[in-house]
Amino acid sequence: MIVYDNLWNTMKEKGITQYALTKKYGISPGQITRLKRNESVSTHTIEMFCKILDCRVEDVMEYIKES
Repeated sequence: MIVYDNLWNTMKEKGITQYALTKKYGISPGQITRLKRNESVSTHTIEMFCKILDCRVEDVMEYIKES
Protein backbone atom coordinates (compact mmCIF):
# COMPACT_ATOMS: atom_id res chain seq x y z
CA MET A 1 0.00 0.00 0.00
CA ILE A 2 1.29 3.45 -0.89
CA VAL A 3 0.82 6.13 1.77
CA TYR A 4 1.48 9.84 1.49
CA ASP A 5 2.18 10.65 5.16
CA ASN A 6 5.68 11.83 4.22
CA LEU A 7 4.15 14.45 1.92
CA TRP A 8 2.42 16.28 4.76
CA ASN A 9 5.59 16.26 6.87
CA THR A 10 7.67 17.56 3.94
CA MET A 11 5.14 20.29 3.22
CA LYS A 12 5.29 21.39 6.86
CA GLU A 13 9.10 21.43 6.81
CA LYS A 14 9.13 23.49 3.60
CA GLY A 15 6.39 25.85 4.79
CA ILE A 16 4.04 25.09 1.90
CA THR A 17 0.32 24.90 2.67
CA GLN A 18 -2.48 23.14 0.84
CA TYR A 19 -3.83 26.58 -0.02
CA ALA A 20 -0.53 27.49 -1.69
CA LEU A 21 -0.59 24.23 -3.64
CA THR A 22 -3.95 25.07 -5.16
CA LYS A 23 -3.55 28.83 -5.64
CA LYS A 24 0.13 29.27 -6.44
CA TYR A 25 1.02 25.94 -8.05
CA GLY A 26 -2.30 24.96 -9.66
CA ILE A 27 -2.73 21.61 -7.91
CA SER A 28 -6.40 20.62 -8.00
CA PRO A 29 -8.21 20.17 -4.69
CA GLY A 30 -9.28 16.74 -6.00
CA GLN A 31 -5.64 15.63 -6.20
CA ILE A 32 -5.03 16.77 -2.64
CA THR A 33 -8.10 14.82 -1.50
CA ARG A 34 -6.85 11.69 -3.27
CA LEU A 35 -3.50 12.03 -1.50
CA LYS A 36 -5.20 12.53 1.88
CA ARG A 37 -7.14 9.30 1.31
CA ASN A 38 -4.00 7.44 0.16
CA GLU A 39 -5.64 6.79 -3.20
CA SER A 40 -3.68 6.29 -6.39
CA VAL A 41 -2.29 9.30 -8.25
CA SER A 42 -0.23 9.50 -11.41
CA THR A 43 3.54 9.61 -11.49
CA HIS A 44 3.11 13.05 -13.08
CA THR A 45 1.44 14.25 -9.88
CA ILE A 46 4.26 12.82 -7.76
CA GLU A 47 6.79 14.52 -10.03
CA MET A 48 4.99 17.87 -9.66
CA PHE A 49 5.12 17.59 -5.86
CA CYS A 50 8.83 16.73 -5.99
CA LYS A 51 9.48 19.81 -8.13
CA ILE A 52 7.37 22.11 -5.96
CA LEU A 53 8.86 20.84 -2.71
CA ASP A 54 12.37 20.32 -4.14
CA CYS A 55 12.49 16.84 -2.64
CA ARG A 56 12.84 13.15 -3.46
CA VAL A 57 10.03 10.69 -4.13
CA GLU A 58 10.63 9.14 -0.69
CA ASP A 59 9.80 12.52 0.84
CA VAL A 60 6.33 12.32 -0.72
CA MET A 61 5.28 8.68 -0.55
CA GLU A 62 6.15 5.37 1.07
CA TYR A 63 5.32 1.74 0.39
CA ILE A 64 4.00 -0.20 3.37
CA LYS A 65 3.57 -3.94 3.03
CA GLU A 66 0.06 -5.08 3.88
CA SER A 67 -0.22 -8.11 6.13
